[in-house]
Amino acid sequence: QVQLVESGGGLVQAGGSLRLSCAASGRTFSSNGMGWFRQAPGKEREFVGTINWSGRSTRYADSVKGRFTISRDNAKNTVYLQMNSLKPEDTAVYYCAAARDSYTTSTARDYFNWGQGTQVTVSS
Repeated sequence: QVQLVESGGGLVQAGGSLRLSCAASGRTFSSNGMGWFRQAPGKEREFVGTINWSGRSTRYADSVKGRFTISRDNAKNTVYLQMNSLKPEDTAVYYCAAARDSYTTSTARDYFNWGQGTQVTVSS
């Protein structure tokens, strides 16, 4: 069974940092673009960032640009989301997902495999 499992969420004060991990099991995603999305209570799921298969290309939502960094280690079948200078508005459940293609994409329907999510709470 193919699974994406996020970890690393938690409670942090504003201005702090967290690093989320997304580990894949059951198959390799080294040829797939990967993405991070988030959903806050009462809000639509929104794009956070994406990385292509090699890790050489990334894109971010304007709201996190300059604060968040996506990376991947294909040997470990793991994608990371480093989050710095966290703000209360970053509070959400964060999901990683695998894209059908190898390139970056911010469109949720381009992703076919989703993790269960990890909660990030930023206190003011």
